[in-house]
Amino acid sequence: MNLFAIFADHVRDAVGQLIAEGAVPAGIDTARVVVEPPRDPSHGDLATNAAMVLAKDAGLKPRDLAEKLVARLVTLPGVAKVDVAGPGFINIALDASYWPRVVAAVLEAGSGYGRTDAGAGQAINVEYVSANPTGPMHVGHCRGAVFGDALANLLAFAGWKVTREYYINDAGAQVDVLARSAFLRYREALGEAISIPEGLYPGDYLVPVGKALVTKYGRTLLDKPENEWLPLVRDVSIDAMMAMIRGDLAALNIHHEVFFSERTLHARPNGAPSIIDRMLESLRARDLVYEGRLPPPKGQPVEDWEDREQTLFRAMQFGDDVDRPLMKSDGAYTYFAADIAYHKDKFDRGFKRMIDVWGADHGGYVKRMQAAVKAATNGEGSLDVELCQLVRLLRNGEPVKMSKRAGDFVTLRDVVDEVGRDAVRFMMINRKNDAVLDFDLAKVIEQTRDNPVFYVQYAHARASSILRNAKEAFADLPDAASAFAGEDLTLLSDEGEITLIKQIASYPRIIEQAAVAREPHRLAFYLYELASALHAQWNRGKDLPHLRFIIEDDRKSTYARLALVHAVALIIASGLSVLGVDAPKEMR
Repeated sequence: MNLFAIFADHVRDAVGQLIAEGAVPAGIDTARVVVEPPRDPSHGDLATNAAMVLAKDAGLKPRDLAEKLVARLVTLPGVAKVDVAGPGFINIALDASYWPRVVAAVLEAGSGYGRTDAGAGQAINVEYVSANPTGPMHVGHCRGAVFGDALANLLAFAGWKVTREYYINDAGAQVDVLARSAFLRYREALGEAISIPEGLYPGDYLVPVGKALVTKYGRTLLDKPENEWLPLVRDVSIDAMMAMIRGDLAALNIHHEVFFSERTLHARPNGAPSIIDRMLESLRARDLVYEGRLPPPKGQPVEDWEDREQTLFRAMQFGDDVDRPLMKSDGAYTYFAADIAYHKDKFDRGFKRMIDVWGADHGGYVKRMQAAVKAATNGEGSLDVELCQLVRLLRNGEPVKMSKRAGDFVTLRDVVDEVGRDAVRFMMINRKNDAVLDFDLAKVIEQTRDNPVFYVQYAHARASSILRNAKEAFADLPDAASAFAGEDLTLLSDEGEITLIKQIASYPRIIEQAAVAREPHRLAFYLYELASALHAQWNRGKDLPHLRFIIEDDRKSTYARLALVHAVALIIASGLSVLGVDAPKEMR
């Protein structure tokens, strides 16, 4: 039951009635009509912009059209009052009889309450994390990992068919650096004293890889030239790093359906054209690739610019600032060429809509990649890029020192082990992804209202405690939440109870809006507000005994209030599940 969607349909029906009566012309597009909470709660429960956005097509002044709509909306069941505000906004107040329907709808739908069909089953690919397979994940990767996973969960809950994907960057120079670093650890495992030169990876996480190489190859690699041992060591090292990365992600309860290897883009099995070769030829066939010269980048010294003829993609034709090179001077493909081929491969796998989650330092790459996707898919595919800003890791306000195991950064696993998965996931999503985030290890485990994850989880635990206590007072109390849907919910009339019901009524709208806007932080904010409303009503009962959730000599009122508690608990558990956070029944 999406209260706002229901009333949006009512508004459209009212427009249809005006068309049928000849009061407004046919063919009016109502797609821009929205129903939402009014900015000022004193104005009512719902507000619509219908008269404002339809007035021009209707050939009427906004207020005149609003008055015609009001005359029809005020007759709807459950509507107490409808009036016109300002230049033509319509405010709707619901009567007390409407709100029990919301509670009953939540109890009947259970964990399915809030699900929408906004995505209409459309396939969408969400690629996130995609860290280079050169070591354990660090806290900087953590935010993109959590954001991408929560966004994928949110889209799935809102009706999209989501595939979670990880792009393994295993074809670049960095994996050769990894192999050389692991080879040093291999020699160390064989008893040599080593020193790690600048430019190689110093972290102790490669020590087990060196030992694994000894187990697999013994001393035989020592007798081989680099061009022979490098690919062998590289394969073992990448496999070990990806196993480590999968483990790090699992600690956050993140699991991808697809791990796509960059090397497959370059592979030419049995001499056949590679995926990049085929992509390039398809662009050539549409005259989107040419041989030409580029001006030097703005701000670059002339002596650093190599003026040469290059293979270029006509990126400017699709909104980019400049055409982009696809091949290096040595004939190898650029990273950009590989990225085009990769996204074309996603499209060929059935994904017309794609979302990539990148670090903020890749912001300058967005426009060219979107241009490339538009070109490679002949305008049928779309790419949205979500950028995640930096995370500043603190402890009591002071920067956290680097990890000894990693060598030069704080690992994701270190953070999860210290504060727990739930705290990491909730706090990483508790701010908009494009804003810098301060993550204080001391504050995220505080048991105070100022710690959002504790406050929300505590609300669920408090609801569970109320239900346990009610079972002690009423031995025949049903266990299933749905069993309370038939209680006399009209007894829920206190202002605090109505506030809670209005909060839960907003859940489907929050889900849909957060999914469409790709902003899971909206859900975190909503859960905090819902938790606050529950805690507030519980505290009112401490001071006013007649408002307590459990009144042993008033079964009807108690059962109605337990229905509300069940509804709140269901929604908190649902929202936390979307964010990938547990909903505990007890807090210790």
